[in-house]
Formats: sequence, C-alpha cells, structure tokens
Amino acid sequence: MDRETRLKRLRFRAWHRGTKEADLLVGGFFDRYSNGWNDEQIGWFEALMNEQDVDIMAWAIGSAPVPEQWRGEMMNRLQRVDYIPISE
Repeated sequence: MDRETRLKRLRFRAWHRGTKEADLLVGGFFDRYSNGWNDEQIGWFEALMNEQDVDIMAWAIGSAPVPEQWRGEMMNRLQRVDYIPISE
C-alpha cells in the first residue's frame, strides 16, 4: 500500500476511536505530526492504533507507565498533549 493510502486510513482510524476524548487525543496527534513521519514512524502509529484507547490515553497523560515497546520520541510527542484543538 502506498504512503498516501496508509496515511488516509490512519487518519480515519485516528479520528474514529469511539470516544470524543480519544478522537481528540489520537486524531489531534495525527493531524499535527503525520506530515513529517517516515515509514518507521507510520509503522509505529499503525501498531499503536491496535492498542486500547484507555491505554493510549493513560500513557499520554502519565496515569500509567508506558510499556517499553512504546517508549521513544513518538510517545514523548504524544505525551506533550499540545496538539488538541480547544474551542473558545
């Protein structure tokens, strides 16, 4: 599958997680950073999409320890939580 198709599918999965909170966290992260991802980073995010929303959210906000397989720059960016659009 080509890069564009992978990213389109990932964007859909990122914004259709099941709860508004997870959509904002995961979808916001995708929208903010995905344009600069290389194939390895896309693969990381694809694998992350197979995890439970409650786990992803807990890792992002620091209420649960991040498993070794998810540690690194991508998780560090996710944990910044500076990409969620906030309406005034």
